[in-house]
Amino acid sequence: MASEARITAVLGPTNTGKTHYAIERMLAHRTGVIGLPLRLLAREVYDRIVALRGPSVVALVTGEERIVPERTQYWVCTVEAMPTGLGADFLAVDEIQLCADPERGHVFTDRLLHARGLHETLFLGAATMRGAIAALVPKARFMWRERFSTLTYTGARKISRMKPRAAIVGFSVDTVYANAELIRRQKGGCAVVMGALSPRTRNAQVELYQNGDVDYLVATDAIGMGLNLDIRHIAFSSLAKFDGRRMRLLAANELAQIAGRAGRHTQDGTFGVTGEAPQLDPEVADAIMDSRFAPIRKLQWRNSRLDFGTPERLIAALEAPTSDEWLVRAREADDLHALKTLAADLALRDRLGDARDVRLLWDVCRIPDFRGISAAEHTGMLERIFGFLQEAGQVPDDWLAGQVRRIDRTEGDIDTLSKRLAYIRTWTYVAQRTGWVADEAHWRGVTRAVEDRLSDALHGALTQRFVDRRTSVLLRRLKQKESLVAEVNDKGEVTVEGEFIGRLEGFRFRQDASSSPDEAKTLRQAALAALGPEFNLRADRLYNAPDTELDYTEQGGLMWGEHSVGKLVAGADPLKPTVAAFVDDEAGPEVAEKVRRRLQHFIDRKIATLFEPLLNLQRDEALTGLARGFGFQMVEALGVLPRESVAQDVKQLDQDARGALRKHGIRFGQYTIFMPLLLKPAPTRLRLVLDSLARGLDEFPESPPPGLVTIPVTEGLPQDYHRLSGYRAAGSRAIRIDMLERLADLLRAEDSRGGFEAKADMLSITGMTLDQFADLMQGLGYKAERGERPKVKAAPEAPADNPAETESPAEDAAPTETEAVEAPDEAQEAEQVPAPTDADQPADAPDTGEAAPEIEVFYTFTWAPRRKGGAARPRGDRPQGNKGKPRGKPGGKPKGGPRPDKAKNFEARPPRKEKPIDPDNPFAAALMGLKDKK
Repeated sequence: MASEARITAVLGPTNTGKTHYAIERMLAHRTGVIGLPLRLLAREVYDRIVALRGPSVVALVTGEERIVPERTQYWVCTVEAMPTGLGADFLAVDEIQLCADPERGHVFTDRLLHARGLHETLFLGAATMRGAIAALVPKARFMWRERFSTLTYTGARKISRMKPRAAIVGFSVDTVYANAELIRRQKGGCAVVMGALSPRTRNAQVELYQNGDVDYLVATDAIGMGLNLDIRHIAFSSLAKFDGRRMRLLAANELAQIAGRAGRHTQDGTFGVTGEAPQLDPEVADAIMDSRFAPIRKLQWRNSRLDFGTPERLIAALEAPTSDEWLVRAREADDLHALKTLAADLALRDRLGDARDVRLLWDVCRIPDFRGISAAEHTGMLERIFGFLQEAGQVPDDWLAGQVRRIDRTEGDIDTLSKRLAYIRTWTYVAQRTGWVADEAHWRGVTRAVEDRLSDALHGALTQRFVDRRTSVLLRRLKQKESLVAEVNDKGEVTVEGEFIGRLEGFRFRQDASSSPDEAKTLRQAALAALGPEFNLRADRLYNAPDTELDYTEQGGLMWGEHSVGKLVAGADPLKPTVAAFVDDEAGPEVAEKVRRRLQHFIDRKIATLFEPLLNLQRDEALTGLARGFGFQMVEALGVLPRESVAQDVKQLDQDARGALRKHGIRFGQYTIFMPLLLKPAPTRLRLVLDSLARGLDEFPESPPPGLVTIPVTEGLPQDYHRLSGYRAAGSRAIRIDMLERLADLLRAEDSRGGFEAKADMLSITGMTLDQFADLMQGLGYKAERGERPKVKAAPEAPADNPAETESPAEDAAPTETEAVEAPDEAQEAEQVPAPTDADQPADAPDTGEAAPEIEVFYTFTWAPRRKGGAARPRGDRPQGNKGKPRGKPGGKPKGGPRPDKAKNFEARPPRKEKPIDPDNPFAAALMGLKDKK
């Protein structure tokens, strides 16, 4: 008869009535058994069938609960606890897609392959199982059921804006509790549903939600397995979960299983994300709404034909491979791991006499690790239970009573009660096993009673914590004229009567905004009573804290750890800012002054450390005359001066004055006069802050990222931003001033009148392409003429030293007033130089002999500063020295007259109209000399 039984796979999305259909079909037969994925769902189905047929004919069998009347006709079980060999007329397995679950899938696969009803068998689940069922159960028929309501994706929504009758889903206990706490503070309260809860606790929490005491539900993915609740919206607070081995993102079909709980029967539902969860990809959201998912290709499988001859043969049977392309051997489960551990114990191994002992050992290893403390502790408990069963045939009553007695306590917080519930589940499981205890009925009743007491206590603790009782507590205490108890924990959280009302951030109290105006005033008065001592304690800790715990922001804020405790205020001197402390008035003037004084000490020491060369220059009484005036200008410019702005002053400095200034680290560059130590990232960052304070800017510019040789020139920046940042604007980019001076050293060796091309060292220093370098040169006052020519291959030659890594010539070695510039920070020299392009190749490479050679682009640069009143090009800085003209190559024009090879052409030039020379031009003297020679 069994061979003629009808096998049907009822597939479809959630809210299609599959489970309801299975119950109807089971009750149409004389006997039946249904396997469900969760004991919570099993209890729900059991209650429904009992309401229809009475308790005398309905059994409930789970790992921790066993209700079996003498006249049982219908068995409601978890899939793992489904009895075999009953010969029931009807059999159903719900959520059959769990065959692919890495942890429990092998149990569902075994039921798919071997569990059958005499007359009818149903497999209920998602459409993704159609291909696997068709391949593994060839006689199966398929029935498709449509969803009763539509499901719509609504995107992201804050918890504070969540509408009533919504469920917020997380995938860890910590996440669930955090979400529940947030809902309680912003919405007044919520119910909590997790798979780890006992059915009694879960039902009590669901009743809170269903009867309208609270409008929000916070849950794990336990609600995705058939629990029928009045939910209109599902919000995911996370899209990843820990699967026992690692954190992983949930697949679209897993999200759909949970999201589908929104919308009851014909009422439409919505789903979305909240909190830190990212938006769903449009493809995933569409797949969930349309129930389109990739089919399951592999089912988890473990051999069910076991050999109990020896532990080794049993382990080998459990690890036997499969040749079926639809099946994959399941990963090592907890029971197999425990078996391997115990079998490796030589003392226990010697006690295994025959197959009955091995079978008993396997039965003990299958006790679930409800406690989840550690594998070693769980294995130790299993060894103890096996010893009792093997030696005495039963677990001793006095030992079991002691274990239960330690758990039977209802005081404690939520975590404590949850752990005790997990512990009692172990002994409930032991009591359910036939023959393991002397009086099964007694111990089942005892463990069930303890679980009920703990469940009630946990429900009360959850309700007390996550259902807002604050208003009623306040009103009652105020009417009784009792003082409210306020506390501040080590995280700065302020509570009144155990209820969170705000947070102490630094020295400012941020009150929770969810309170009503009247309540907020009362709460603040109570909070300030606790905050008085806390303010003084924090002020002492700040005053004794090292400077490493303090910092300043680029907007002038002062931070103590993660808390803002003050800000900088402009003083009479840019190098002497003052401090404004962020301290509530309730803290008192003494606390405010102590905080302000500590912050002032911090910023004074920071300036003294980062600007030590500048401050030494300011305090040097040995500097006199022009040198002292020039030092004053350096201090006023915070260590960076454009040379053209002080060209006359520099010219008037004698060698002694310059030597005195050099001792303070001042470098006289061709374009900039600066102190290399002040170009490092830390002084640069502080210099921008101090200058912004002095200018009174509303928004301070940020310093450039460290290590960049050039940065883009953007509009809207404050005046002198590039100078204070250690850069000089030239064209569309700004170049770091120390690297500009090194470039200037190379340019002095070129014939800037006759024209020259860019060398590889020049491009290497700037880190630019040829086109970018041409733009830079034009910004510096050169004319760049673009040309093209056939590309030739360059002859191999030894690599030259990178000029960026060598010292520039000393000032005294050249006829100019330029001197070597040390790099402010070796880390800044590490910027990557782009690979040479075709345009960067040397122009004098030999001909390759090809018929159609490649064309390369080159630029010829000549010195062409814009004259006063001209508008051809933005004025750039010109090299100093050599009478206002860039120096030529060695062997070029001798000093004092025109070059011999150019004399003829020079004399043959037609006369030009003379223009008056601008006396303010720093090259006026050189131009006058050239005019006299003509």
